[in-house]
Amino acid sequence: MNLTFDREALLGAVDAVVNKTMEMDLQWSWPCGVAYYGVARAAEAAGREDYYDYLKARVDEHRGLGLPAWNVNACAMGYAVLTLYQKTGDEAYLALVNSKRDYLLGSALRFGEGVLQHTVSSDNDFPEQAWADTLFMAAYFMLRAGVALGDKALIEDALNQYFWHIEYLQNKENGLWYHGYDNTDKANGGHMSGFHWGRANAWAAYTMSRVKDTLPEPYLYPPYMQIDCSLRDQLTGLKKLQAPDGLWRTLLDDAESYGEVSATAGIGAAMINNNNPLHTAYAQKALDAVLANISPDGRVLNVSGGTAVMKDREGYMNIPRTWTQGWGQGLALALLSSALEPGAASDAVSVSKQ
Repeated sequence: MNLTFDREALLGAVDAVVNKTMEMDLQWSWPCGVAYYGVARAAEAAGREDYYDYLKARVDEHRGLGLPAWNVNACAMGYAVLTLYQKTGDEAYLALVNSKRDYLLGSALRFGEGVLQHTVSSDNDFPEQAWADTLFMAAYFMLRAGVALGDKALIEDALNQYFWHIEYLQNKENGLWYHGYDNTDKANGGHMSGFHWGRANAWAAYTMSRVKDTLPEPYLYPPYMQIDCSLRDQLTGLKKLQAPDGLWRTLLDDAESYGEVSATAGIGAAMINNNNPLHTAYAQKALDAVLANISPDGRVLNVSGGTAVMKDREGYMNIPRTWTQGWGQGLALALLSSALEPGAASDAVSVSKQ
């Protein structure tokens, strides 16, 4: 892929977003988990040791205050913790990773073929429902931790989550993903309100795009072929729905729906990670659009608020996009980090302007 950007300006945007993110009083749950995942990615891509220090200080502060009971959404914090363990070798971080692993493998609610039920608390929040969100909050963490720790059972469970979420949530006709699936209503298709929500597609596309770079020799795992083809068809469908301003809409195939920046960041990052040259123009427009929605003080703008699987079109359309959100910060950093990595842009076009 041959993206064009001013590297120094991009690094400046990364720094602004990281600093704003670390100023936010995010609790130990999914907004914090997505945000700190982005900070960890930025630390690696930008070569900034101080970003790791930011994460360590905040994670240690949370540990000192006491951590909540685990649920699927709270497992998103596992990314930052795993990164800190890999960086420092501190066994306290490994214990936290293993605690999340034990919850996901042993205690988390499941249905059907071992599919994780999406939970946002310690209650039975959404009985027998699978949400695309779970791929980011839990499945990708399981894969990454399984590879890092040499845990075959965790790797296989992670791939099983991808396989069944693809089966339940992807519209095979257009490649797009539904937001949620209700196994108690499978006789009627199970797709609940049946909308192709932008950020759900970002959760799916981004996490699928990371599998081949996370799992050694992925082609030796049959479920990977399902992931690879699912992502291929999804990105083909998504490119057709990008708005002229480079954003994807919160309801992807609804021309009256507003452009949403976190979905755009996740989808754009997936295109960069997948490295199909036919998607270069779409990834470029997404990168430019997200950069245009970062304020000088590092706030990622026009990010929709937290969104359940809504009952109707108005439910999605009326979600506000006023406030700075952890998931917007994190997904923007994921996009900018992917752009900075080797192969995203040639030296000739990514150098800073003189």
